[in-house]
Amino acid sequence: MSMQEKPHGLGQDHAGRPGRVSASGPPGVENRRVQRRVVSVLVGGQILGGIGMGATLSLGSLLAAQLSGSNAWSGMAATMSTLGAALAAVPLARLAQARGRRISLSTGALMAGAGAILAISSAAMGVFPLLLVGLMFLGAGSAVNLQARFAATDLSLPGSRGRDLSLVVWSTTIGAVLGPSLFGPGEMVGAALGLPPLTGAFAFSVAAQLAAAVVYSTGLRPDPLLTAMASRMPDLQAPRPQSGLRILRSSPRARYAVAAVALSHATMVALMSMTPVHLRDHGASLTVVGLTISLHIAGMYALSPVFGWMADKAGRLPTILLGQAMLLVSLVLAGVAADSGAGVTVSLILLGLGWSASVVAGSALVAESAHVQDRPAIQGVSDLSMNAAGAVGGALAGPALAAVGYSGLGFLSLALVVTVIVWTVLQPRRSGPDKEQL
Repeated sequence: MSMQEKPHGLGQDHAGRPGRVSASGPPGVENRRVQRRVVSVLVGGQILGGIGMGATLSLGSLLAAQLSGSNAWSGMAATMSTLGAALAAVPLARLAQARGRRISLSTGALMAGAGAILAISSAAMGVFPLLLVGLMFLGAGSAVNLQARFAATDLSLPGSRGRDLSLVVWSTTIGAVLGPSLFGPGEMVGAALGLPPLTGAFAFSVAAQLAAAVVYSTGLRPDPLLTAMASRMPDLQAPRPQSGLRILRSSPRARYAVAAVALSHATMVALMSMTPVHLRDHGASLTVVGLTISLHIAGMYALSPVFGWMADKAGRLPTILLGQAMLLVSLVLAGVAADSGAGVTVSLILLGLGWSASVVAGSALVAESAHVQDRPAIQGVSDLSMNAAGAVGGALAGPALAAVGYSGLGFLSLALVVTVIVWTVLQPRRSGPDKEQL
């Protein structure tokens, strides 16, 4: 049999099922071609999903206060969304493991769209608990955004894994920026459709999440995860997938990677969530508060491709250390310059940059800390841990602010950064089990 006649490996048919790859080259070449399309599809889905989330989460707190009759309940919007993302992380990961990324991501987007519909219905009926349920379902959109960054690594080569992941993370910036700008147009569209006040943007969210589901469902063919599994195990005798918790128990590298991402996220949420309160208490205008948070968000996402490139070239651990160093400087600056508006702004920018470097490199390490058939399980646990850590960090930040002030909060948060730095230094300089090329 000639080279042209030899089968080129296993992939999927157009329905997303495992099957022969009808490529004109070897499996690696075909996988790289598919990978370019996968990243493009994920970027498009992330932009749509980001618009859907950005257009609603900020209004969720206003709607919660209106329906409950008390501003004390406004914080439940972010809480329920975070809870929804945490609860959806593992089931969506299991769905990816069983049916592929295409089904998992499109299902999560549809859940988020259903959440937006429930939010509109809650306002129309004046039922506050229904709003909380809707916001929880909307949190599935955040779980999709997190899983999408891992989907970008399914077919990527070790030398480009950080870059591919970071491009998907970066695309979130577009939706995050465009989403809030739809508040005004959303209210006009809502009024034209006869929707209750503060719900017009939720209609945009429904449309955006449905569009994202269509993009994932039609664009991820062949499915990147199923293709990777078929390419890596051509005899289809794949070992039985392990649970995420079992992987954590057996793999020190997986435990470190999951913890580094979760603790970095908790550090960021704790300080960021209390910054608007601190600035307002010190007489800052809403314009200044908004500018500070906008610069922080830019730090979180705008340079993520740079950190992805660094993670590929310099290594995951050095990039995580760089991120922790920026987080450390941010927290020290928050502690010593809490009364300076400029100091707080610089601190928040560094906070976003440190988060970006740590999460991009840490997520790449999570992706390669388990074999391909086990990736969705450990990634689901990582996303669950990340959301849970963020929720705990945000919940504890309020009492800490009241007890020791903004400066004290900054200094207390140093414990999380020091933990990651020490753990990173103790890590052996070796590759994970999945560093070989697909």
